[in-house]
Amino acid sequence: MSEILKNIIRFILFVFVQVFILNEVPPLHQFIIPYVYFLFILWLPFNTNRFLLLLIAFVLGLSIDYFSGTIGLHAAPCVLIAYLRPFLLNLLIPQDTTEQSYNEPSIKSMGWAPYGLYIGLLTFIHHVLLVLIEWMQFGDFGYFLGKVVATTAMSLLLIFITEMLFFRKSRLRAYGT
Repeated sequence: MSEILKNIIRFILFVFVQVFILNEVPPLHQFIIPYVYFLFILWLPFNTNRFLLLLIAFVLGLSIDYFSGTIGLHAAPCVLIAYLRPFLLNLLIPQDTTEQSYNEPSIKSMGWAPYGLYIGLLTFIHHVLLVLIEWMQFGDFGYFLGKVVATTAMSLLLIFITEMLFFRKSRLRAYGT
């Protein structure tokens, strides 16, 4: 299966799961809402053009916003993590080894610790901005922080379960491409 077709199917699947399954789960006291749709951005190939990465993130966020009835709520955090993704990958992995050997970020291509930090940090950043935009007030900081931490923890749990259930083959890249 071509890389483009695989990512189109992945995009549709992530939007479908988020909109029709996870958004329909009643939130725990309107506190914890699980999000995993942005994992699509984190799983894109290493060599994705930065402009294309930002465009894909914007379209993904707008797709979730369209089905959720919100305008820009999900698009802004998606674009932010797409912007930060290349910088974080450059910090976490040596450029001369992993990026040339594997197609996309995964546990196998990066190792447990760097991949966990990569997923955890971008999930936290995504949720901070999402909850901040959703909340749009600076009243009870404890409530804000609790909601960010609880939602991030739930999302990370679902992300790692997804990672274990749907093991992605880490294909080695051909050195001529």
